[in-house]
Parts: sequence; C-alpha cells; structure tokens
Amino acid sequence: MAERIDDTVEAWRSWEAEHDIYQGPHRDLVLLSSRVLKGLTYRPTGAIVAAPTTSLPEAVGGTRNWDYRYAWIRDASLTLEALHHGSCPNEAADFVSFMTSSAGGTSGADSSLQIMYGVGGEHDLSERQLPHLRGWRDSRLVRVGNQAWAQTQLDVYGELLNALHLYQERLGDLHPEIQRFAAGLADTALRRWQEPDAGMWEMRGEPRHHLSSKVLCWVALDRAVKLVPRLGGHARPQAWAAERDRIHATVLERGWSERRGAYTQAFDSDELDAAALLMPLYGFLPATDARMNATIEAIARELTDDGLVLRYRLIDDRNLDGLEGGEGTFVLCSFWLAAALAQAGRPDRAQALFDRVAGFANDLGLLAEEIDPRTGELLGNFPQAFSHIGLINAAAIDQANGALPRHDADPAH
Repeated sequence: MAERIDDTVEAWRSWEAEHDIYQGPHRDLVLLSSRVLKGLTYRPTGAIVAAPTTSLPEAVGGTRNWDYRYAWIRDASLTLEALHHGSCPNEAADFVSFMTSSAGGTSGADSSLQIMYGVGGEHDLSERQLPHLRGWRDSRLVRVGNQAWAQTQLDVYGELLNALHLYQERLGDLHPEIQRFAAGLADTALRRWQEPDAGMWEMRGEPRHHLSSKVLCWVALDRAVKLVPRLGGHARPQAWAAERDRIHATVLERGWSERRGAYTQAFDSDELDAAALLMPLYGFLPATDARMNATIEAIARELTDDGLVLRYRLIDDRNLDGLEGGEGTFVLCSFWLAAALAQAGRPDRAQALFDRVAGFANDLGLLAEEIDPRTGELLGNFPQAFSHIGLINAAAIDQANGALPRHDADPAH
C-alpha cells in the first residue's frame, strides 16, 4: 500500500512537471487548477466530468440541484482549452477518442451526437429523484441523471472544433474517422445554426435563438476552415467560409439591442447574458470594437451583484430559464469578464476582479460553480471544472500587458 501511495504521488508530480509552463505570479493557482482538471478525467475512457458531485444547490434550500458527474462536450472541450496552456496532448487524444466512439464515429444528420455522455460513453442519462435523501442543508431535490442530455445545444460544435484546432499539431495526422467526425461537426453547424436551442446554460423553458449558440456555430465553421488541410476529402472550405461570414453578419444585426446598447442573450431580445463575453474571447469581435466594448461595460454595470457576474437576470414572475428560485453569481462568468476587460485595455480592473474571484477559493484552493455575494459562500457542485477553467484562462492577465491570450492564437484575431 505504501508503494502504491508513493507511486501515485510521483505520478502527479511528474505530470505537473511536464505541464509547468506558466511562470506568472498566479503560478500556484494555475498549477492547482490544472491538477483539478486532470483529476476530473476518467482514465479508462478519456472522459472529463463537469464535477464529481450531484445536487449541491445553487441556492441553499433551493431546487436548482443537478447531477454533474458526466462528460459534457462543452465542459470537456473547455477543459482541454485550459490545459492547452500546459500542452497536454495525451488528454486531448484520449478525449477525442472518447467523443468519436461515444458518438458512434459520426456527427452529422444521422448521428447520435449528444451534448453529454456518461463516463463510459453511456447515452441514456435520464434524470430521477431520490426523495428519501434530504439533500445538503435540506436542499431538495436530490437527483441522479441529468435531463439536459436530451436538449439541443448548438454551441457544442464550436467548442469541440476549437479544441481540435488548438491541438491539431499535437494530435498529428488525424485518423480518417476523426477527419469525418470533425467535418460532420462543421456541416451540422452550417445546417443547424438558424435553429432555436436551449443555449449553453441549458435553459428548460422554450427554445430561443441564443446569441452564444450562433457565435459558437461561427467558431465551428471558422476553426473548420483552418483545419481544412487536415480533413482530407471531407473538407468543404468554400461552403464553410461562406456560411461562417453569413453567421457573423446576422449576429451583428440581430444580436444587438439599441434599447440596451449591448449584445444580448438572444436575437431580438433586450436581456443581458454573460455569454456575450465569449465574442472577444473567441475572436468573433475585438474587445475594443465600440459595440463589444459597450457590451462589456453593460455586463460589468448591470449584470453583477456586488461586482461578481451573474449568468443572466432572474425575474421571479417569468424566469426565462423555465426554473423556479434563484442562484448565485457564476465564477466562470466573472473570470470571463476579467479576461474581456484585459483585452479591452483595462488591466487594473481586470486584475482586481481576478484577484477577488480567486480569493473565494476554499482552504484547499478549490472553487465551486457559484458564489453567494452576500456571504462569500461557495454554491453548487464542487469542485467545478468551469470555475478552474476560467481561472487558468484568465491567469495570463499578468503576462501580456493586460491583453489575455485568446482561445484562438491566430494573429488574424
């Protein structure tokens, strides 16, 4: 047993030594968050879970209690993007293999591509309640499974293709099955981007034309065009580029609200959504663009609680997400704002926000999904991949004169 423990310790230390490329003042936080993300991977299959817990509430005594012990395409892709700062080709190859096998090797019209899978590649994640359990601090309901598995969320194509684009050199020559899979992702984004969906926040109300889903479909096609040399005969560069440009023009027209003076949650709406901060982070628009800058400031001014960022505003009599009750401020969104402020040329504000959010980590340096701004208490499932992803991506704030590295390192962006 002692030998096994020593071997485990050495394995973690050697893994960290291979990925220790960040040398800024937040080095310890970055290394710890990288360990958290690595720890959320399931070695036998390469799956990466969103969190290792279920039903820890987003508000004490509330009902927004979800099971996060599954592999979301979005969360896992963003995990790979964060680990990209430390160059992790093994994790990327394992996850791509997991994704292609879980989806049956295809991602097109006749495929079984879902937004999430079980760690063994399971498809049916039907949600059920465990009424005999009272939950954390009497926060019922306790759930097993997650009904979001059946939702349509069009952003996943962009996140997955962006991860493939980031790791293309380290993945080497793509297997023909992966070439077909990646091209299918792009073709699906091209075909479906005009559909309404549940959005990246998995809203359980009526489907809408979420701005973030359109932007991530643009990302899917943009990255697919950049991957063309690696996709063999499956590539359709002209069609992908033309539809990419069409999405861009449509988002600029229908995603902007004159009344709000910002890009909003959905087409032809006035509600703010922190997901609009992905536009500069993915290179859709520069943070210094007048309208993008106005959006960043609107979110900082109107979508915060005590300076911490909400995903969107909840209105008791008509919650747009179709759920009852409230939630805390979202850790990932606060880190997004820090990154966007840095890109917009406001490094002091960005640094202050980063330091404040990172300061809510517990005594082990771990972050949950949300923060109660009134008490400083961590809320939601724990530790949360999203939160540690945000920390890693925003930590480079001190290495680039206030301009954080974007998800896509292409100089054109």
